[in-house]
Amino acid sequence: MRRNQISSYENLQESVRELDLGVIDTVRYVYNDKDTVITIKTDEFTSICPKTSLPDFAKLTIYYRPDKLLIELKSLKFYLHKYRNLGIFQENAISKILEDLVKSASPNFMMVVGEFNPRGGLSTRIVSRYYKDRESFED
Repeated sequence: MRRNQISSYENLQESVRELDLGVIDTVRYVYNDKDTVITIKTDEFTSICPKTSLPDFAKLTIYYRPDKLLIELKSLKFYLHKYRNLGIFQENAISKILEDLVKSASPNFMMVVGEFNPRGGLSTRIVSRYYKDRESFED
């Protein structure tokens, strides 16, 4: 691709927050009186680089402290699969995943970490966090 040529994906970045990738189902959490942290991991996350149209591969880790809802894993798997053919910058993907998960589960705290495989000798690690009540999480 020539340097001044824009891929068809690149134009989507301005409206990434409006992308509707579907609902992430939740289930009621009955132990919300406990200080529980849940970790969800996958090393099969893929998306498309909007600059090169080549696939990006990443290990994705989601940490969260539930409030009243738990993320239903099958629904999450299908949600993440929608990124497979989506042209999105790595940083936008991680922030979008966090935003959609928070909207679905309304946790007390959530952190999404994306560790993208090296391409051209460079690897990327992106961390995006959400705090329902930030003061209760500060040292």
